[in-house]
Amino acid sequence: MSMNGISLGCNGRGLQHTRPLSVDEQFLLLRESGVFDHFDRIPLPGEERAYVDASNKYGIPMTTGLWTYQIGRDEGLIKTNLEWAKRAGAKCHNLMILTEHAKGHVVTDDEVVEFYLRAHEIGDAMGITVCTEVHIYMYTEDFRRVTPIADKIRAHGIPFNFALDHSHVLLKIEDPEEQDASGIRDALADGSLIIDPYETGNVIDAWIAQDMVVWLQVRPVSPSGPKNTSMIGTGGRWGRACQYPFMRPKPGEWDHPWHAHRVEPCKHVVRKMFEHHRTSTKSPLQWITTDMIDMPDYGGGVGYSLFEQNVALADWMRSLWNDPLGH
Repeated sequence: MSMNGISLGCNGRGLQHTRPLSVDEQFLLLRESGVFDHFDRIPLPGEERAYVDASNKYGIPMTTGLWTYQIGRDEGLIKTNLEWAKRAGAKCHNLMILTEHAKGHVVTDDEVVEFYLRAHEIGDAMGITVCTEVHIYMYTEDFRRVTPIADKIRAHGIPFNFALDHSHVLLKIEDPEEQDASGIRDALADGSLIIDPYETGNVIDAWIAQDMVVWLQVRPVSPSGPKNTSMIGTGGRWGRACQYPFMRPKPGEWDHPWHAHRVEPCKHVVRKMFEHHRTSTKSPLQWITTDMIDMPDYGGGVGYSLFEQNVALADWMRSLWNDPLGH
């Protein structure tokens, strides 16, 4: 299933249809699909041995994984997580760094840099690539912070490894509420920040051009799309609109109308990433994951199969890679 050395995985929260499965069932589902190379998950606390045993049993490595960290609280957790990631055969660990410091303030650029450098040092000694991701609730939700922090890290002679989850950018197109969550509405209005992937000078193109994307995470969203009215999210409100089905749900499986054109912005970014990787000798892209998942801000409580959506995404990306002009 070669994609020029890129490993294609499925997020562990998407290894289910509409209900959670056992660890063994998840690995079996993944193997029987025949379209994935790896499992995207760090072994969960208390289930570490079950994950490692199932990985060995089914021959499916846990190549990528992530954890949410709060600066000022979780510095000691990095080594523990990376040790278990190494036992599971991980190659990449994603640092999900929360916007808020344990002391209550918004984390500074220098605090993020220090945290990243510490994690990089530990991961490098274990042969694990450490990266950080653009994501809601994280310091990167203000997209303008990414490149300045990347430059500060690179100034130390260390690569800034980036996980591009473009859904968290596309989510905010035509959505003032989401733009305010990032504090970017004024910047979009005056043109100093562009998030539409079809426009010249947009932030996603800028990140891709820096040859720092080691991991591409793919989950369709729709600009100004529907919230997840199947599950209550943070603050007692409906989940945020962080997931839009890749293929049409069956009648009764989803609360909203489905339109194929709403998936196109996601496809457009994947095409751009693939084209860049084909043409740039410096592109570090090594891992791709499908990320149709079950949390409230995504697809928690929906009636469509999360795994079937992930398989459809994987099939489309493999076809795109093999026949870029036909997709």
